[in-house]
Amino acid sequence: MYKFLEIERHDAVGVIALNRPQARNALGMGITIELRRALREAAADTTMRALILTGRGGAFSAGADVKEWASDENPWPDMNWVEESLRLVQQVHDMPKPVIAMIDGAAVGAGLDMALACDFRYASAGAKFICSYTNVGFNPDCGGTWLMPRIIGLEAARRFAYTGELWTAEVALQNRLVSHVSDPDALWDDTLAFAQLLASGPTVAIAQTKKLMNTAHLRSLSDQQLEEAAAGKICGQTQDHKEGLAAANERRAPRFTGA
Repeated sequence: MYKFLEIERHDAVGVIALNRPQARNALGMGITIELRRALREAAADTTMRALILTGRGGAFSAGADVKEWASDENPWPDMNWVEESLRLVQQVHDMPKPVIAMIDGAAVGAGLDMALACDFRYASAGAKFICSYTNVGFNPDCGGTWLMPRIIGLEAARRFAYTGELWTAEVALQNRLVSHVSDPDALWDDTLAFAQLLASGPTVAIAQTKKLMNTAHLRSLSDQQLEEAAAGKICGQTQDHKEGLAAANERRAPRFTGA
């Protein structure tokens, strides 16, 4: 059971929803620990082939809950939470299945970083994005300086982070911060349809491709090709690979099962 999360299942698609609307889904210690547990369970669930991460109550996440620690007795930043939040963003990034952030409302600070760690970001037309750290005289500290330039480019990331300006969904789409923008009433259907498309794919091949892309910057081209060959040996032993070859030979659409 979770106090701050809602967990749903739609066939092979899992949904983790932050449900702390009174705090705009701000990431306090309690919800961060719960999120990390839910992500571990999602990663271990072999029947879950895609994951949607979202927020209830009209916000994705307002970022770090500074009110939780802003006191003389326990001043911000709370280093225990910082360590947990770093692990949280890493877990999202390393999830061995596709993760889609479904963003309705605000994604701010650490909440934005969590969305950036997802594979894709689907937003409603009313979504708002703020890299808010410099607005409080602080630097991004949940991996945003690593993630954001890789998604939107270095110069755009610098402007967004330096100024702390607000980006609408339209501006976010223009800058490739989000993958897709929907009308608010269509956001769930659009996101679920894309998640179901990913979940119907060859699960092991997608996981290996994600891992290769996430770590490619660590290696030279020749070393990356060796990693691709090693991943290919894993994919080549799956039933989905056999089904893919059979479907190609029989000129039909493959029916992948994730095995």
